[in-house]
Amino acid sequence: MRSFSKSLVASFLFIVCIGVQATVKGQSLASFDVYNSKSVAIASKVCEVPWATIEKSASLDTSKLIITDAKTQKQVMFQLETKGNSTVQNILVQVSLAPKEKRHFVISYGKRISFVSKTYGRFVPERKDDFAWENDKIAFRMYGKALEQTPKEMAYGMDVWVKRTTRMIINERYLRGEYHVDHGDGMDYYHVGFTLGAGNVAPYINDSIWYSKNFVQSKVLDNGPLRVAFQLFYDNWDVAGRQVKAVKTISLDAGSQLNRVEVKYEGAIENLPVAVGIIRRKDRGVMYMNEQQGVMGYWEPTFEHDGTTAVGCVFPDSVKYMNLNTKHLLTTTTCGSGNTLVYYTGAAWDRAGEFTNSAAWFEYLLKFKEALKK
Repeated sequence: MRSFSKSLVASFLFIVCIGVQATVKGQSLASFDVYNSKSVAIASKVCEVPWATIEKSASLDTSKLIITDAKTQKQVMFQLETKGNSTVQNILVQVSLAPKEKRHFVISYGKRISFVSKTYGRFVPERKDDFAWENDKIAFRMYGKALEQTPKEMAYGMDVWVKRTTRMIINERYLRGEYHVDHGDGMDYYHVGFTLGAGNVAPYINDSIWYSKNFVQSKVLDNGPLRVAFQLFYDNWDVAGRQVKAVKTISLDAGSQLNRVEVKYEGAIENLPVAVGIIRRKDRGVMYMNEQQGVMGYWEPTFEHDGTTAVGCVFPDSVKYMNLNTKHLLTTTTCGSGNTLVYYTGAAWDRAGEFTNSAAWFEYLLKFKEALKK
């Protein structure tokens, strides 16, 4: 979603898949429509087309597939999403639609154009077991077990690497080793420490955050060009007298400021209370805490040489309450079925030019939630 005025997206798209049997090169194998049912424009939204609706009776050679926009007659970037399985689960395409516009896409065999990926992520063992990921808007990282051996650097929460380029820059920054210097594409100036950082989650019992240690294993599920998805695994730790384990599944779409986070706890009490937090700075900045809508946002105080980072969390389901403690903006809620919680968290940088004040950022978060509700 490029700008907030165009972000009413997820719920306004209708996908109609039409199976077509054909084996001759150049002929249509299948097709689908994406329709914007509302009077609001949609920009750069990643849509999921269930693979089962495409491959009905014939086995398709996925290495030869291309997708063409019927209107422009040009190939479009797509991704065969597996979700970590051995078979395709969805076709992902990215669309921009005017109000009430319908686009027709054709799947066929042909020579595939090479597209530049808009998402990327990897385990970074050469930097003390980081896991870093990014899209064409923003970048993040989580910390692995090796960092625990250097207590002065130890950090727990989600980190933000601000960007002002659409290029994938994670590998370049690790290679340079100058994370805190802006070489024209952004930098890492976001401090995490022993906090939840930019929207991490942890059990919350007796008014206390029960931090785990850092992740011990990671698994990439999908890696671009339109969605990066991975899992982080956490060993047992004590949560109010119980030994608890966790798996976090995180995904980030091209064009979006927010990650989808799904966390599942094992060994915990049923309906486990949890807290999602954003680290507070010494100066207040601008805070937005809307319990009714399930939206928490923070426009940080501006750092003279680095700019302003915006952070936000959006909750699809109802939350218990939001409050401030000495370190965080906190949203507390309860895990649902199977002690699983799903929420969205992410960030933006004012120097990227899309969000230059707190009002624009909070509006983006509210519209994101509105799309989820519908």
